[in-house]
Amino acid sequence: MFESAEIGHAIDKETYEAEVPALREALLEAQFELQQQNRFPVIVLINGIEGAGKGETVKLLNEWMDPRLIEVRTFDQQTDEELARPPAWRYWRMLPAKGRMGVFFGNWYSQMLQGRVHGLFKDAVLDQGINGAERLEKMLCNEGALIFKFWFHLSKQQMKARLKLLQDDPLHSWRISPLDWQQSQTYDKFVKYGERVIRRTSRDYAPWHIIEGVDPHYRSLAVGKILLAGLQAALKRPNLKPDKVSAAPLTTSVDRLGLLDALDMSQQLTKKDYEEQLITEQARLSGLLRDKRMRKHALVAVFEGNDAAGKGGAIRRVAAALDPRQYSIVPIAAPTEEERAQPYLWRFWRHIPARGKFTIFDRSWYGRVLVERIEGFCTPADWMRAYGEINDFEEQIDASNVIVVKFWLAIDKQTQLERFQEREQIPFKRFKITEDDWRNREKWDDYRAAVGDMVDRTSTEVSPWTLVEANDKRWARVKVLRTINRALEAAFEKSDKHDKKRK
Repeated sequence: MFESAEIGHAIDKETYEAEVPALREALLEAQFELQQQNRFPVIVLINGIEGAGKGETVKLLNEWMDPRLIEVRTFDQQTDEELARPPAWRYWRMLPAKGRMGVFFGNWYSQMLQGRVHGLFKDAVLDQGINGAERLEKMLCNEGALIFKFWFHLSKQQMKARLKLLQDDPLHSWRISPLDWQQSQTYDKFVKYGERVIRRTSRDYAPWHIIEGVDPHYRSLAVGKILLAGLQAALKRPNLKPDKVSAAPLTTSVDRLGLLDALDMSQQLTKKDYEEQLITEQARLSGLLRDKRMRKHALVAVFEGNDAAGKGGAIRRVAAALDPRQYSIVPIAAPTEEERAQPYLWRFWRHIPARGKFTIFDRSWYGRVLVERIEGFCTPADWMRAYGEINDFEEQIDASNVIVVKFWLAIDKQTQLERFQEREQIPFKRFKITEDDWRNREKWDDYRAAVGDMVDRTSTEVSPWTLVEANDKRWARVKVLRTINRALEAAFEKSDKHDKKRK
C-alpha cells in the first residue's frame, strides 16, 4: 500500500519556486470563495509517520493561505474534562463551522493506532474504532463537510536516516521528540496497523492521500494541489449533501392502528396517592444521584411529547428533588446561526454531561424526525438517515456510561384542546400558547405517525423509549421519576456485576 510513497519523489527547487506563486494564489481564492459561499466546512486529518513533515506542511499551508480562516487543533493527552465524557466529545466540540477549515492533529486515527501499536487493546477494539470512524465521516459528509485525509509516509530506512541526521546536528537535534524515538522502535507495527486503517476507511466521500515525506518541495506541492483540486470541485457543486432517498418511503400501518393507540390514557392517581408517591420517588432520585456509584456514570433525560402534555411540569418535579449544582436543563428551540453552521448533532454533543452529572433535554435531537420532518425543514434524505445517526450517537454515549432515559408524554386530542383553552383563559399561562401550537394541532395525525416511526426505529436496548400516559399529570410525573430511578438502579447493578467480574 505504501510502495509508491517510498520511491524517492522529489521536485527541484527551481520547479518548486516557479509553481508556488500560482498555487498559493489559487488556494487563497478558493479559501475566500469557501468563506463567501458559507455552505460547508473543510476538515483536514493529518496522520502518518513521525518526521515525515506533517507539522512543516501545515505551517506552510498557514503561510500560503489566510490563517484566520484555519483552525489547527491538536489532540494530545486527554484532559480531565475530556476523560469525563465519551471519546468523540473532544472532536465534536472542535469541528469547524461552515466556511472554515479545521486541521486535526492527533485525531481519531492517531488515537486508535497508538493504542493498538502499544498493546492497549486488541484487534477487535481497533476494528470497533475503524467502524466508528467510518460512521462519523459518513455522517459529516452527509451533512456537507469536505474531508481530506493525509498520511505522510517515510520508509523505515528513510526514517532512521532522518533521525541520525538530526541527532548529529547540534542546531537541530532538539527537533527529535520522544515520539520519534518511540516510533522508530515500533515502525513495523505502526505501518501494519496503519495499512489496515487506510484500507478499511478510504471511501469515495473521504479518501486517503498518501504523501511521501522525504522531499519538502514534493510534499508541499502535492498537499497543496490535492487541497486545491478538492476545494475547487466542491465549490462548483451545487449541493454537497445527498438529497435523494435510496430507500422505499415509510408507510402507515395497513389497519391505521398506531403505537400511541395502544396506550391506556385513563391511567390516573388520586391527589393523596400522588403526593405520597411523588415524595417517595423524589427522595429515591436524590439518594441515587448522591450514591458514590454515580461518579462512574452520567445521566441524560430526554423529554418529548405533544404540545401541552406537561413536559415542563414533569421536568420541574424531577429538578425539585436535586441540588441545582447536580443538573442542567437544556431547552431546545430553533437552531441559532452558530448551530446552523455545524452538523445537526453538534448542538447536542456539546451538552453531554460529565460523569456524576445530569442533563435534562427539554426537546432534543429527535426534532429532526419530528418537527423537521413534518414541517419540511429538512429533506427526506436527512430525516431518513437520522434514525441511524441517532442510534449511533446514543450507543456511543451509552458505551461511556451515560445513562439515557427517553420520554414521550402522550395526551389525547380532546385533552390537548382543553389545555389550550385553559391556557388562553388564565393570564399567567397565556405565554404558553402560540399560533404554532394551534397550527401543529392541525397536523395531529402526521405527528402521531412520525412518533410511531421514531419509537420503532430508535427504541433500542441501550436507550429504550418510555411512553407516558399524560392525560393525568400526576400519573405522568410519578411515572417519569420512577422510570429514571429504575434506570439508575439497573445501571448501578450492571456496573457492580462488571466490577465483581474484574476482581
